[in-house]
Amino acid sequence: MRVNEHWMESALCRTTHADELFVEGAAQSRAKTLCTGCPVRAECLAHALDSRIEHGIWGGMTERDRRALLKRRPLVRSWTRLLEAARREHEAGASSVKRGAA
Repeated sequence: MRVNEHWMESALCRTTHADELFVEGAAQSRAKTLCTGCPVRAECLAHALDSRIEHGIWGGMTERDRRALLKRRPLVRSWTRLLEAARREHEAGASSVKRGAA
């Protein structure tokens, strides 16, 4: 099955040199700031979690952050589906609030 990775075209880091995202120690905090405000941050994180990518900053998380998340949620089979469902639920809730305010 071919994974749809068109989201990468919208990533804020697409023009960043890869070496800036594959750093260690204190440099990871600086690298994570590249993800702030990225429109495809969730897609990026889901890709890294589903693919079990072990290195680099993905979706604003370090490899250590991702390992901890995977350990806390061992039953999640597809992070992509989970995050898409959460986004739909959030958008539906936001629509309800707007309609109620009208």
